[in-house]
Amino acid sequence: MALDFSLTSEQEQVMEAVRKFAEKEISPGSIERDINGEFHWEGWKKAAEFGLMGMPIPEEYGGQGYDVITTMAAMVGLGKGSKDQGFNLSLGAHLVICAIPIWQWGTEEQKKKYLPKLASGEWIGAFGLTEPNAGSDAFGLRTKAELTPDGKYYILNGTKMFITNGPIANIVLVAARVGEGRGARGLTVFIVETGYPNYVEGFSVAQKLDKVGMRSSPTGELVFEDLKIPAGNVLGGVGNGAMILIDSLTWERSLLIAPAIGSMELGLERAIKYSLEREQFGKPIAKFQAIQHKIAMMKVYLEAARWLVYKSAWLREQGIQSVLDASIAKLFLSEVGIKMAFDEVQIHGGYGLIREYEVERGLRDALLASIGGGTSEIQKTIIARTILGV
Repeated sequence: MALDFSLTSEQEQVMEAVRKFAEKEISPGSIERDINGEFHWEGWKKAAEFGLMGMPIPEEYGGQGYDVITTMAAMVGLGKGSKDQGFNLSLGAHLVICAIPIWQWGTEEQKKKYLPKLASGEWIGAFGLTEPNAGSDAFGLRTKAELTPDGKYYILNGTKMFITNGPIANIVLVAARVGEGRGARGLTVFIVETGYPNYVEGFSVAQKLDKVGMRSSPTGELVFEDLKIPAGNVLGGVGNGAMILIDSLTWERSLLIAPAIGSMELGLERAIKYSLEREQFGKPIAKFQAIQHKIAMMKVYLEAARWLVYKSAWLREQGIQSVLDASIAKLFLSEVGIKMAFDEVQIHGGYGLIREYEVERGLRDALLASIGGGTSEIQKTIIARTILGV
């Protein structure tokens, strides 16, 4: 099988079109939204009209029908054009870990009912996995669902924590345990309609979380108290939750991280521009070896991360679900993304700490990648166990 991770001219055009759109329609006001922790509602509507909410979803369900690589290219363009990384995160979570699982695992009835509303941006999606006491130990979740005697409904009880889009989601895919058992046994995913903005009985947002980074992306704690769910809202069959979780996480580690590549490109360009303009001791700081080395390593990190993400998406396009490659890409990008953002602050010196330069926000936003979607420590464990066979 030939390896070719380069983009076609059409994919390059999609990337550039999305970059220009995001630069014009999403970036403006990003400083204020970060300060106030506000979601960009108008930007969401415009992004939906532009076609970003259902990129890989088949046209018959209201999507664009893009292949994986084209979707990834668009996400990179979004990351470079939009300085509002919180918005990028919300869009990615909506698409990658809500709409895509329904497309991949849903019944025909579920696809027809939910995908058009998600692809059009009319409804916002989320995935409820993490719990107050079940983070890295995803299979240790305690949320339970019990089938009613008539077999028509499941009664859901539990709490989900750190859920991206949770406070504003119309649909949340909720991982819960059906019956007794531990680990993967009985894990099931349910499609939950929240009724947002007027929440249905049995569902509530206990708290909206105030984060250090990605502040424009609403994150919350979701509570389910005897929430009645139609039995037809089981996604992928009872007990198949573990397979859906693993599949969704590899999608997440292939596509949801892609905007970070664009953000890293933008950060490198800012660092280069500033180092050529800023003078100290009578010459541009770009002439000092210490700065040159930082710039050089930022470029190395960016290109290595880019090809790892491209490879992960390429494998997905070939129908290969490589947990190993997805974890490698996610781990490397997360760690070097933080390093690049820190070096950009260092290159800017005192100005790197000033909001209007939009450099310090890049560092705050980058911190999430090493935790969300599986911590760096978990990625290392997955990689080690896979190559050691233990």
